[in-house]
Amino acid sequence: MKKVGILFGMETSFPPALVERINAMDVGVTAEFVQLGETNMDALPKYDVILDRISQDIPYYRSYLKHAVLTGTHVINNPFWWSADDKFFNYSLAGRIGVAVPKTVLLPSHRHPPQTTSQSMRNLIFPLPWDDIFKYVGFPAFMKPYSGGGWKHVYKVHNESDFFHYYHQTQDMVMTLQEAIEFETYFRCYVIGQEKVHVMPYDPRAPFENRYVRNAPATEPSLKARVENDCKVLCRALGYDLNTVEFAVRDGIPYAIDFLNPAPDADLHSVGHDNFEWIVDAVAELLVERALTPQNDTAEYRWGHFLMGQPPVNGSKQGEARKPVRRTAKAARK
Repeated sequence: MKKVGILFGMETSFPPALVERINAMDVGVTAEFVQLGETNMDALPKYDVILDRISQDIPYYRSYLKHAVLTGTHVINNPFWWSADDKFFNYSLAGRIGVAVPKTVLLPSHRHPPQTTSQSMRNLIFPLPWDDIFKYVGFPAFMKPYSGGGWKHVYKVHNESDFFHYYHQTQDMVMTLQEAIEFETYFRCYVIGQEKVHVMPYDPRAPFENRYVRNAPATEPSLKARVENDCKVLCRALGYDLNTVEFAVRDGIPYAIDFLNPAPDADLHSVGHDNFEWIVDAVAELLVERALTPQNDTAEYRWGHFLMGQPPVNGSKQGEARKPVRRTAKAARK
């Protein structure tokens, strides 16, 4: 019997629904919440697949998951690449693979990082060429961490005075300054297994609990098709099997705003019933599929591997067919 483990934190709706859905499929795969104590370096794998929802906040979990990959466990999302990735890199990559992104500049931290001095920063130009930076990005703009989430430390700035007011508050955080896309439409998209895409109308300006737009008008087919294709292009390039991609649409062009969300919100009360059922079904089917897929013993753990076009997914050869899931999650819940 194959075993799937769910590693999570404060979530209360998604993890139990996922375990229940997988166990109801009755395809030779069981699911449970991951249980961990200490980890010995020669420990054997406890799970065939682990879905990681929390290791970004718990360093012990991240190290354990790297060890689990080494012992043959499929981990979603891959902890090696997740550890290396950042949002500024993502914007740079997207612009090179044909996905529209806002103009973005990486900024050094306002304060020296801990235990460094001005001598540590000898390679850094001071002062920065602020006029050139502001001319390139323009106003209004958004200042936000080069890697982060949950809309923390995100500031909309309308002029130089705004910028310096907030920049001085960021202390030793590394920030980006990004062109503000004044959008007509905004989407948040679940992307599962780099192939399944669920496009959700979204309003980032609304209170958190109201951001997923209910009863939105139908999206123009060609725009939806471009959004779905850009989602797949981005997640294939980055190697994420579970991600959300956000787009701000201006003049009919979808600009990718955020696509480093390897543990995206899936709470029933925020995403709504229909979106919740879609994500539970899609992730359940992905986890079962991966549990039934033989692991390749010649896995590659170096970060550079994940930047070489479309890397093999969990050790399988490019284009290799996966074992079909005979009973879908949707059928299991009927």
